[in-house]
Amino acid sequence: MPKRTHPLDIADPPSYQPDKRASSLSLLAIFVLFNLWYISSLLLTPSSFRNVISVPLHAQETLEKCRALHIKPGVPEDFHNRVKSDRYEEGTTKTVIIRNATVWTGGVKGLEVVKGDVLLEGGIIKSVGVDIDEDELAKLEGSKDMKVINGNGRWLTPGIIDVHSHLGVGSSPELHGASDGNSFKGPILPWLRSLDGINTHDDGYANAVAGGLTTALILPGSANAIGGQGFVIKPRPTKERSPTSFLLEPPFNLNSSYEGQVPSRWRHIKHACGENPSSAYQNTRMDTAWAFRQAYDTARKIKDSQDEYCEKALAGDWDGVAGKEFPESLQWEALVDVLRGRVKVQTHCYEAIDIDNFVRLSNEFQFPVAAFHHAHEAWLVPDVLKRAYEHPPAIAMFAAFARYKREGYRHSEFAPRILADNDIDVVMKSDHNAIVSRYLIHEAAQAHYWGLDENIALASVTTTSAKVLGLEHRIGYVKVGYDADVVLWDSHPLALGATPVQVFIDGIPQIANPHTVFKPAALQSAPETPNYDKEAEEAIRYEGLPPLLPLGLNTTSTVVFANISSIFSRDRTGNVVEKFVASSTEGRATVVVQDGQIVCEQLASSSSCDHFLPSLPLEYRIINLKGGTLQPGLVSAGSSIGLSHISLDDSTSDGQVYNPLVGPIPSIAGGDGYLARAVDGLQFASRDALLAYRAGVTTAVTSPQHASFVGGLSTAFALGALYGLEVGAVVRNVVALHVTLAHGDVPGISTEIAALRKYVLHPPSGDAERLVGRLRKGEIPLVVGTNNADIIATIVNLKEELEAEIGNKIKVTIVGGAEAHILAQELARADVGVLLTPPRPYPYTWDHRRVLAGLPLTNESAIAHLVRAGVTVGLGPQGIQGSPLLSSWAVRNARFDAGWALLDSPDLLSRSDAYALVSSNVEKLFGLRTDPYQSDLVASEEGDLLSFEGKVRAVISSRRKKVDIFE
Repeated sequence: MPKRTHPLDIADPPSYQPDKRASSLSLLAIFVLFNLWYISSLLLTPSSFRNVISVPLHAQETLEKCRALHIKPGVPEDFHNRVKSDRYEEGTTKTVIIRNATVWTGGVKGLEVVKGDVLLEGGIIKSVGVDIDEDELAKLEGSKDMKVINGNGRWLTPGIIDVHSHLGVGSSPELHGASDGNSFKGPILPWLRSLDGINTHDDGYANAVAGGLTTALILPGSANAIGGQGFVIKPRPTKERSPTSFLLEPPFNLNSSYEGQVPSRWRHIKHACGENPSSAYQNTRMDTAWAFRQAYDTARKIKDSQDEYCEKALAGDWDGVAGKEFPESLQWEALVDVLRGRVKVQTHCYEAIDIDNFVRLSNEFQFPVAAFHHAHEAWLVPDVLKRAYEHPPAIAMFAAFARYKREGYRHSEFAPRILADNDIDVVMKSDHNAIVSRYLIHEAAQAHYWGLDENIALASVTTTSAKVLGLEHRIGYVKVGYDADVVLWDSHPLALGATPVQVFIDGIPQIANPHTVFKPAALQSAPETPNYDKEAEEAIRYEGLPPLLPLGLNTTSTVVFANISSIFSRDRTGNVVEKFVASSTEGRATVVVQDGQIVCEQLASSSSCDHFLPSLPLEYRIINLKGGTLQPGLVSAGSSIGLSHISLDDSTSDGQVYNPLVGPIPSIAGGDGYLARAVDGLQFASRDALLAYRAGVTTAVTSPQHASFVGGLSTAFALGALYGLEVGAVVRNVVALHVTLAHGDVPGISTEIAALRKYVLHPPSGDAERLVGRLRKGEIPLVVGTNNADIIATIVNLKEELEAEIGNKIKVTIVGGAEAHILAQELARADVGVLLTPPRPYPYTWDHRRVLAGLPLTNESAIAHLVRAGVTVGLGPQGIQGSPLLSSWAVRNARFDAGWALLDSPDLLSRSDAYALVSSNVEKLFGLRTDPYQSDLVASEEGDLLSFEGKVRAVISSRRKKVDIFE
């Protein structure tokens, strides 16, 4: 048999390929014998009794089609006997030996861990956990293209699998005309295929692989009720350089061939419920439900016609189908295959109403649902999921990305564990680039932090994902005979900041020169996460909206914090310093707080608060931090938190400000002198704010919502405040003047710079004149939202020009800063700081394209590069495409962002430096000169804020004169 050389060949490798030629000859022989018999019977039968039967010329093809209708997806019997992968490329690394690895295989429900060597050869896994002796190694070393890697006991896992990605179809950097994610030609488009829109030049491929991603299902967008067919790819470069060569087990009918008697392959189709298709076509949920039913009714009629036709053809009743063509439709064939159980239905559904609707649809038309995606309310309705046709769908979800629209408002960080407790398969996914797929493992790690079992969390991006794709026979496990897609990690995969040391796809190393840093031994085990049982129970009890206000919000109680292992606080200049670290469990500290002020500290055996305790009120609270930490309250900037409750719902938001370069501003609003103030639109006690507060973020700087140019004046406020008139609720009315600049703005950059120059040098009368005057005096900073190095350079030059004209230094801060690392030295000399948001830049747009990727692709992160150059760096939230509008949900993760930065740069950053990135440095960048003795402290239990182990128990606020306790 000829060797298989192309991934779209419908034949399987020689070791298990059926003999189709023999099958075709057998069918031909039967056809000839049948006709000979028929002709002889006509000759021997009196003419009066003859019935003429017309056998169609294409009878053989018709019979093949009819038999193929009943072939289900499956695995060829000899698949795991293959000696080489169908995706192996000659000329690439033939043999890889990873020695001394700790292997999470995915077996035994994710509980199997073996230690030893792993042999990859010909694109498949040849052995696992079997130590290769020196003689065998010497023999292998004599073979061509061999690579030996010492695992040094590190964790080795299956490659990360993303079941919901738009890599390639929503390519990066995003350019006009380059996005192929959505079609707006109608709500029902099952005939479209994501493969036809996959761009091989997406910068996201290499970025994703650097995070351990080895397989992804590329789906159309969600503007349509049925958006089209999805395709599974492996995101590695191929010699062919085509989208087709990326494909993993593409369906046989992709090239219009029939597969005969071999098992067919799974196909995938994207559906969407709820707001997305409704808003795209100005429909209601009722319209979408009818569109589904109408489409499936059309498919069912075609299926029934095919079955009726084939019943007669297979029985030899050619008269019964005389003059009729085989009933088929290129437009509807994918939905017909859904009804035949040959397509994995992947459905974007958020709310209980949509999930219930789709479950009924699955039963009405009798097709299984592979997974509900996003599914923010699925955890509230497990019994509904169990009513779905054939089996409960898996739930593919985010860890914390939520509340950005009504459908996601009731999502809970405890959803993964609650679903798993109800025996529902849990999958973490990216929806790249909503969550950048490089950090999909971080989604699983967060789910683990909030209570998902370690084995289930790891499976949620490997084995369970493979099952949802119908590819668990070849990916998702480190198992003999499986594809050689594995990741060697620098720490436990669920540890904060876990980064690949090397990634293998089809046995081929993907990172040419991986950069690594030393990780502490403690990170080689899964984090010992806090107990959130009570919070998970409350989430269910309150249907996703549990109370978030702390205990004693309106009281000023006395609290004694005991068993403290470390204290980080502010010095007189406001910088974060390490004040105390216990040398042993016996030497831990005690701190007494009254009315939000620390009144006594017992930091060592030489000091004591015993003399103070008798003077305390009869009623006081003792909180045992169990080796936890006191650290500064975190400060966030770069999001729209405080100006909306639901980011994408205008009815809950402050709204956009006027752009003076686009049209005249009404005189009643101030005319040319108009400047919006965020303080006037503040909304307190949003769920994003309170969740961030519970994560140790106590203060936020937010600016009016704006798309370009002058955005108005930001404000600083307390995230734990219930309302604006509460003591300490507003930290600073006016913080900074904000402008935003990006290529593609209307009018363009040069016009905006010209306007900004005149605005500062000759401000229009009114609020602008007075407040820009403060900027000119250096009292408030100019904050420029931009990512492009050329625009940043222009701002540096403009700062120098303005200072020369004004005769005074002005403060300038860059927000965004994806390409700021290019100008690190110049920014340091010009005293221009950077708030990196997101903290791990990604090439979203042309202005972001020259990012410093960080480990393992570069020897340091953007954070480290800027800090090393002497730039003041703060971290903003990991939003969507760096948009402040879609980043409020991520403010709560500031602690993890800072801890991750510390782990990536242990030679450069101390723990105090890491805290500063999300506290004192942010204050410096925005000119928040607060009294260090009035700054907040956060008490965490059993760990600190820079890890996946600490749990926030209280916030000590001297400014607000209180202690907020979280039960």
